[in-house]
Amino acid sequence: MPTVLITGSSRGLGLEFACQFQKLGWEVIATCRYPAHASELSALAGVEVQALDVADHDSVVALKETMGQRPIDVLLNNAGILGQLGTVSQIDHRSWHNAMNTNVFGPFRVVQALAANVAASNRKQMVFISSSAGSIAAAQPNNYVYRSSKAALNMATRCLSLEVAEHGLTVNLLCPGSVSTDMTSQGGRHSPRDSVAGMIRQILSFTSSDNGRFVTHEGNNVPW
Repeated sequence: MPTVLITGSSRGLGLEFACQFQKLGWEVIATCRYPAHASELSALAGVEVQALDVADHDSVVALKETMGQRPIDVLLNNAGILGQLGTVSQIDHRSWHNAMNTNVFGPFRVVQALAANVAASNRKQMVFISSSAGSIAAAQPNNYVYRSSKAALNMATRCLSLEVAEHGLTVNLLCPGSVSTDMTSQGGRHSPRDSVAGMIRQILSFTSSDNGRFVTHEGNNVPW
C-alpha cells in the first residue's frame, strides 16, 4: 500500500486530497497545524492525522522524529496562504514575509526533513501545489505577495528537480486552477473535488520523464 503525506489538510484542497487518496486505498498521513480542531479530517476513517506547522522549524523537526525512517511514496506539499492583496503602495512587508515563510520556506523545511523518507519509497515523488499566479509569463499588476511567493516556490522546486533526478526522485508542480475554497472566498470556477481528482490523475501518471514539469490539474503545461 503506497503512502502519501499531505501538508495543510484541515480544509480545502488538503482535506479533499486526504479524502480521495483514502478512497483509493492509500495510506494517508494528513498533517495540519491544529489536529484537535480539524473535525472533518479526524472523521476520515483510516487517515492518520499528525500536527505540522510548515512555518515553524521545531514543528517540522517534531514530525520528522515521529516519522523516523518510514517511507513516503508521495510527499504532497499543499499548505499555503494567500497573504495580503493590494497595490505596491499598500504592501505590508510583515505580511509578505509571512507568505514567503509559509509558501516557500515551509515546503522546503519539509523537504529537508523528509527527503530521505521519500527516497526510501517505491514511487519517490515530491509534489508541490503552486499556481499559475506564480508564472512570470502571465504576470498581472496585482497580488504581489502571493504571486511572488509562488514564483519563488516554482524556481526553488525546479532547482530541486534537477538536483534529485540522479537519485531517482520525481519532483513536480501542480496548478489546481481557480477552486472554490475559503482562500478564494468560494469564488472559484472548479470544485475541490474536481480539481483534486484531476491533480491525482496527474500525480499517478507522472514518471521520471516528467521530472520538473509544472502542469495544471488537467495536465496542461503552465508557462514559467
